[in-house]
Amino acid sequence: MERSGKEDPKSARNQDKGLKGNEKIEEYIGYLQQEPTQEMLAVALTAIRRRMKAGGQFVIAIRPDSDRGLTAQLMQLPDGSRWAVAYTGFEEQEKGDTAVMSTFLADMREVLSKVLAMDGVSGLILNPWNRTMRLDRSLIRLILGA
Repeated sequence: MERSGKEDPKSARNQDKGLKGNEKIEEYIGYLQQEPTQEMLAVALTAIRRRMKAGGQFVIAIRPDSDRGLTAQLMQLPDGSRWAVAYTGFEEQEKGDTAVMSTFLADMREVLSKVLAMDGVSGLILNPWNRTMRLDRSLIRLILGA
């Protein structure tokens, strides 16, 4: 499902069945930020895995690239590492980058699997502007049960 324009994010989440329940992921990421322990990490990862198994979806952004056509949004960190980006909801995506992008819903399992298959990418950053969580390749494999 593609979105354009500025609709009310709260009503958008209510309409997008694949995003219902993702607020739990955001909640547990918030707890992890407040209490960065192995136990809270396990809780946050479990929340992502449960949503994935329930058919949950992430919002992904695609931007035009003059050399390669359309490309998934990537973020380069100050250490030089590159990360794929996904969001738990449209309102999270709208908080940040204002570059021209199209947004789509994508199956969580598919997104995580594709990140593992990408060369030169360290992992996936969920919600880079707020309620942020970095999932490196080892954490993605844990979520996928691989």
